[in-house]
Amino acid sequence: MTTPLIALEQVYKAYGPKAVLVNLNLAVYAGEHVVVLGRSGSGKSVAIKCIAGLTKIDQGVVRLMGHDITHSDENALSPLRQKMGFLFQSAALYDSMTVGDNLAFTLHHNQPGLAPEVLEKKVRATLQNVGLESAINLMPGALSGGMRKRIGLARALIIDPEVLLYDEPTAGLDPITAKEITDLMLRIKADYHPTAVIITHDLACAAHTADRIVVLHEGQIIQSGTYEALAQSEHPMVHAFFNP
Repeated sequence: MTTPLIALEQVYKAYGPKAVLVNLNLAVYAGEHVVVLGRSGSGKSVAIKCIAGLTKIDQGVVRLMGHDITHSDENALSPLRQKMGFLFQSAALYDSMTVGDNLAFTLHHNQPGLAPEVLEKKVRATLQNVGLESAINLMPGALSGGMRKRIGLARALIIDPEVLLYDEPTAGLDPITAKEITDLMLRIKADYHPTAVIITHDLACAAHTADRIVVLHEGQIIQSGTYEALAQSEHPMVHAFFNP
């Protein structure tokens, strides 16, 4: 049987008396795009932070690209993060740097010693891939919400990631811009072939980007399958989500 590229095994995470993830099991295989769908507070963002090693779990096992990272420190995680792109919900750009410098900083940290001309060529090519080469000298404060998401994606892509993590990629965007981001995600899937976990409550984004959807409720997966299968589910929580 194929080994998953990402695996959460019996993961339990609590903040004080509040259990956020409860014996969560999730396996994501190479090249697969898995959407984690759920209402606000269901544990989606905590789950993706556990995958990235940004949040330590209380019980269970987290495996990433063949490595048990459950108890890994920053030194052990660093080589794996060099193969992983993360689109934060807020895009998390460095506001004191231009768009180009944001990407260059990430690439330099990931691949130190690159010649300046090689670095600049890579920055421009990646910005072109997200349709924003013209924004290279802009400051993040001058960008719209949709542009910030695109630049955040470019920063994640510039390292040619094996794993791509999306945390609410369309949150806070108007429907037209959200569709543009969803279309960009599909193009990235076709061009870069990453393994991806997509955290969202946006049904349109889930419908278009997912190979498989898992529905999270109170820290547990209550159902998984294709969008079409889940849309026909008789599970009351899943039915309510797909038929508001």
